[in-house]
This record gives sequence, structure tokens and C-alpha cells, in this order.
Amino acid sequence: MSRLVVVGAGITGLAAAFEWRRRRPDDEVVVLEAGDRVGGKLDRVELAGHWYDTGPEAVLARVPEAVQLVERLGLADRLVAPATTQASVVLPDGRYPLPGGTVLGVPASAEGLDGVLTPAGVARVAAEADLPPLTLGGDVAVGALLRARLGDEVVDRLVEPLLGGVYAGRADELSLVATMPQLAAHLPAAGSVLGAAAAARDAGARSRFDADSPVFVTVADGIGSLPAALVAASRAEVRLRTPAHGLVRTAAGFELSIGRANAPERLTADAVLVTSPAPKAARLLAGIAPGAVEPLQGIPYASMAVVAMAFPAQEVAAGSGLLVPPVTGRLVKGVTVSSRKWPHLDGGHLLVRSSVGRFRDEHQLQRDDDDLAAAVVADVADLLQLSRPEPVATRVVRWGGGLPQYLVGHQERVDAVRAAVSAVPGLAIAGAAFRGVGVPACIRDAYHAVDALL
Repeated sequence: MSRLVVVGAGITGLAAAFEWRRRRPDDEVVVLEAGDRVGGKLDRVELAGHWYDTGPEAVLARVPEAVQLVERLGLADRLVAPATTQASVVLPDGRYPLPGGTVLGVPASAEGLDGVLTPAGVARVAAEADLPPLTLGGDVAVGALLRARLGDEVVDRLVEPLLGGVYAGRADELSLVATMPQLAAHLPAAGSVLGAAAAARDAGARSRFDADSPVFVTVADGIGSLPAALVAASRAEVRLRTPAHGLVRTAAGFELSIGRANAPERLTADAVLVTSPAPKAARLLAGIAPGAVEPLQGIPYASMAVVAMAFPAQEVAAGSGLLVPPVTGRLVKGVTVSSRKWPHLDGGHLLVRSSVGRFRDEHQLQRDDDDLAAAVVADVADLLQLSRPEPVATRVVRWGGGLPQYLVGHQERVDAVRAAVSAVPGLAIAGAAFRGVGVPACIRDAYHAVDALL
């Protein structure tokens, strides 16, 4: 029997513990968590009689890892498909349905963009066909490429609100290769952004085994119910309020310094998986994989907050929700009308969640919970044109340093981290900081780490 120690009890660490147990049922699995709860960014609150997610509220159904994990946990009957996914984008001159057939907002043609772009903006997109063929010498910022090829409006009105929702980041700083890998992969052959977007869209359509299956699903008790299920199924020993602040190699494996820094305990391990956020991982790995420190320190994080609201039941002029780009000058960056989007939340109240906070714009969060909730409620009531705008309940959940930023050169930083860590037998690293911030991507990274360690 051997002992695996997982540092971090977010979805990556818990999925790894579960997968290790599945493959090595007799091993000892210990999960260390500095905080007072498991799950990391997967969290839920009770709101108007419902379990309500304040972290990820859905998973991609056409990326298999998350749905398969739910099925392995015996929760397949709790999967819920959305009733509607029709979102609109809010602009200074009105709101418009989000155009279909884009790649994270990048259009494949100028068709269907009227309204959401001005006539001049549509003409600018159509004019890309007359530009010289595109050649890239390496990674570039999404915004820089798209502004040069398709114009500012595509970035400001379409791409910015989508990337802001996924990464809480800014298109002018985020890496094309890391955030839009499908688009980047098709650019060399296509020679144009529109051609690459069409190729990426078509390739995605061909990869779908069932065109009628939902793109997203959730769990009836919330995505936030998965961490506890993973702990139970993995039979891991989870130690809360137990940070790891030292890691050394020994003749037999590893030794970790854990617990209080002024009175540390020692914990031995045969294998160690680090799933902490990049800054904490850098400190932990400094003595054992020094080549990982600088690239890990080059991955900054954005802070954000989610405000969950329950209003009296009423009709709203929105589908599943609204995307709100910075050009509107609004506080909120998105609104999800959960009781319309998810059938199991329909009835009794209008349930809404909204997010606040972007990279380098954290000053919006410098107010207490009551003030933040009141400002968000006012914004949401105006956006949804609520006839009964006084909420019966609100909950504010803050994610300080919640989302890693995939800045230009991110792939090279990840490769450097992986190379330094993989040079230490029995050591691995995984998490949202590397190859995807979504739940399925974190689960996939956990599985790759388990593969490497075994």
C-alpha cells in the first residue's frame, strides 16, 4: 500500500483522489485543504428553498469528463438539461440576441451580425476577405488580432463579454492560443480569422455524437453538490484547515510540512499532487522543482463576486440571461435567469445570479456585501425591467483570486511548469491554472496527473 497526498480540495484535487481510489483501491489517499470546506470554486447556497450554485452552474455536456464523473458517482438521474440557452447581449443602444455560429464570439462571416454590430462594424467584418493572408509568428493577444482583422466592435461587443464571463479577463491581454485553441489551430491553413472560425465551428459540429443533445447540463442539487459526493466515493482522508507550506524529497518519497507554520506537523507521501492556485503552488514547489516557480508566478488571478437573488415570481424580458460588456458602463458583467434556464428551479420565485469583477478592475469589489448586493440588484432590476424589483433574498459570494488569467505566452509557461515538475518522480501538478478553467477541463487535468503518477 502507498500514500497519495493531494494538496488542495477543489474539483481537481477531489477528482484525482476519486480516480486514484478507482484504480488503486487499497492505497491511502490524503487530501489537504487550507480552507474550512471542500470544493474550491464549486459552492452552493440555499436560496428561496432551492440549492443554488454560486460557483460554476453548469458543465459542458459534449466534453465527456464531467458528465462521466457524475455518472460514476451514481448521480446520472440528477442531470438536468436547460430549458433555454438563448442569451442576449446588452449594448449602449439596446439588446440583441447573441449571434449563433461564433467561436467565443468570433464570427465565421458577416451574416447575422446586423444590430449587434453597427453597419460600419458589419462592413469591417466583411472586409477581412480583402486583407492579406494572415500569418502568425507565435502567440498573440485575442484583442490585438481581432481588432486588426475584424475591427473594434467584434471585440468590444461580442468577444469581450464572453471571455469576461469565462475568465473574468480582458480580450486585449488574454492569449489566443490558450483561450481559443480551436481558432488558433485553424488559422495557419485558413489564412483568415473568418475562415478559421468557420473551420473550428464545423469541426466542432462534426465531433458531436448527437446533434440534439444539450450543450450544457447541471445537477439538480447543484454542481456544488459534487465535492461532498467525491469525498464520500473516494474514501479519502480530508484534512481541513491544514495548509501545506513545505515539501522536500526523501529517500522513501516525500515529506510535507503541514498545519500551523509555528508548529508544523510532518506527513510522508509516496506521491504528491499539487492542485493549489499558482502562487501557492510556486511557494510549495520552490525547493523541489525550482524551475516551476517563475512560470507559476507569471499566472495572475482575477477576483470576482457572484450575487444570488430571489425576486417575487414575475415575467421577465430575457431568455436564459444577458451578457453585459464593459462598453455599457454597467457594474454587472452578466445575468443568468436561472428559474427560466433550469426547469428544476422554475416555480415560486424568480431566481437570478449576476457576476461582478474583471482582471485589473477589482475596485468594483471594494465595498461591503450589503452595498455590493444593493448595487447589483439595482442593475439587474433595470436590465430585466422587473415590475417587482425588491428581492426576497440575496447572497453574496466572493471569489478572491478566483480565476487564473491565461495571458499571452501562457502555453509556454505551462510547458515550463510541467517540465520542471515531471522531472521529479512521484510529483505532479494540475488545476485550473493550466489548460482550462471549466469543470471538465479540471477533471481531465486531474486524470492526466493520475496517469503520470501511476
